[in-house]
Amino acid sequence: EALGYEVAAYGLGRWHGVGIVSREGLSDVVRGLPGEPQFDGASEARAIGATCGGVRVWSVYVPNGREPENPHYAYKLEWLEALRSLVASEVSDGPFAVLGDFNVAPTDADVWDIALFAESTHVTKPERDALARLRDLGLSDVFPRPLKYDHPFTYWDYRAGNFPNNKGMRI
Repeated sequence: EALGYEVAAYGLGRWHGVGIVSREGLSDVVRGLPGEPQFDGASEARAIGATCGGVRVWSVYVPNGREPENPHYAYKLEWLEALRSLVASEVSDGPFAVLGDFNVAPTDADVWDIALFAESTHVTKPERDALARLRDLGLSDVFPRPLKYDHPFTYWDYRAGNFPNNKGMRI
């Protein structure tokens, strides 16, 4: 704030949280999604929206899903549907962006080795379909430029030293 930014944050003291930082100012700040599901009876801090210089911005941290058989996976799909409903209600109101960690690799090319992920979250048909339903509302997928290597990955497992080996994912 001392550098001229306005800050809106949403965290509940756990391992997830989101925020928006803007030099254009912030208005209409909303924490959480209308009708969002809960996990284990509690809300999670996974979405914050604000208008910044005339652009409606949502910062999201989509649930990981853990594994397809885990209850967190069903929660992830419910959460993505709540996000889709929110986007559908706001996307036509003017300039609009949804940014953040979607925890879904849109295509097989978005993981370093699809054979290793075939039975995992991030690449299942229901997750990819949920992401496609968001794009179908008029959103465009923005590709980052590749950093060190030829693929525009956005995540590397730091515990396994995957960045130096370009074993990443675009999620």
